[in-house]
Amino acid sequence: MADRIRDKVAVITGASCGIGAGTAKLFVEEGASVIISDLEVDAGQALSDELGDRARFIRADVTEEEDMAAAVDLAVSEFGRLDCMINNAGIIGAVGSISEINVDAWDTTIAILLRGVFLGMKHAARVMIPQKSGCILSLSSTAGVAGGLGAHAYTAAKHAVVGLTKSVGSELGKYGVRVNAVAPGGTVSAMTSALITGDPANVKGTAEAIKASSPLGIAAFPIDIANALLYLASDEARYVSGHTLVVDAGQTTGGESGDMFHDQEADIIREAGKRGL
Repeated sequence: MADRIRDKVAVITGASCGIGAGTAKLFVEEGASVIISDLEVDAGQALSDELGDRARFIRADVTEEEDMAAAVDLAVSEFGRLDCMINNAGIIGAVGSISEINVDAWDTTIAILLRGVFLGMKHAARVMIPQKSGCILSLSSTAGVAGGLGAHAYTAAKHAVVGLTKSVGSELGKYGVRVNAVAPGGTVSAMTSALITGDPANVKGTAEAIKASSPLGIAAFPIDIANALLYLASDEARYVSGHTLVVDAGQTTGGESGDMFHDQEADIIREAGKRGL
């Protein structure tokens, strides 16, 4: 199917790689225009150039309100409106035992994973309320709906995204604005490759590891999560709001140990598999 979101305009944070890049590509294929927002300038601009006239890049830090406001304003100035805000930017962040986690690493993790979502919601709402339409989508995680599937700070922030989605959805419904979240399970990306194999470029090894632990015996790739976001952004989901769509091959119907996040303290794990504050 094509043109499922024809003429819609989306801002996607953390869109230079992984789920964000996969979503930007799919949205353009399905008829949308996109603002690619990221700190990675070279990769973000290259993706924008690849996608052509219906894409623009802006360097933005999701923890800075001015940057998030600018990303939303760019969508309006370049494409005339904002139909979909996708709060995708994220890191794995602080890892280690609760008795040992570095406080600065904790604060940085919460700032990116929760403050960034709040700011995206705030500035999307600023445009969508007078417009009387739109949808706001945020990336939670299986760690946002169950314990033991992520590091402590990550789990706390992703649970908060689920709660914020319900809360903001309850406010904005009267303006015709839908608010939903997607909770992916393990998805092949540079960040998960860094965590699972120690090598951000080891996509094959990461895919095999995720496949081995998947209840369906398959690995998720960015397109699998992008397809869920596409559905929620489209008019097919016009009666869906305040919902978190779990995309995890059924992982959260059982349970899985998250000891890899708690056994030992390590540097904060950031975007594209980078480490350290």
